[in-house]
Amino acid sequence: MIQRLQTLFLALATLLNLSAYFTPIYEKAMDDPQQWIGLGLAISLMIAMVSNVVSIFLYKNRRNQIVWIKYSALFQVIGFGFCTGVLFSLGGIGTYLWDEALGTGLVFLGLIFQILAIRFVRKDEELVRSMDRIR
Repeated sequence: MIQRLQTLFLALATLLNLSAYFTPIYEKAMDDPQQWIGLGLAISLMIAMVSNVVSIFLYKNRRNQIVWIKYSALFQVIGFGFCTGVLFSLGGIGTYLWDEALGTGLVFLGLIFQILAIRFVRKDEELVRSMDRIR
């Protein structure tokens, strides 16, 4: 389980989502007068983290693992949308908003790692199918 590369990608995506909670973009989202923006960001990142961890332990059923990672990527995109919305509501990417852009970049990097995990799970599935054909 640990030696598979997609496990590393999913763990990194989970850690990046967790680190997004400690960036100024999360603080700005929670300080918004409309509470649904901050709560939407928090909930979408939390669901993405939990489904990443669940999909790590589904290594025996690769098709089910791909489905879980896709759902996680969906919530990751929603979280990235919230981060981007908060960033642009602050005035876009300027000289004084690099910390907020960093938080948004962490969420986007987590999405990239999830896409890489899907790719490597599919490669494992193709390898297993090719080995079954050889037998």
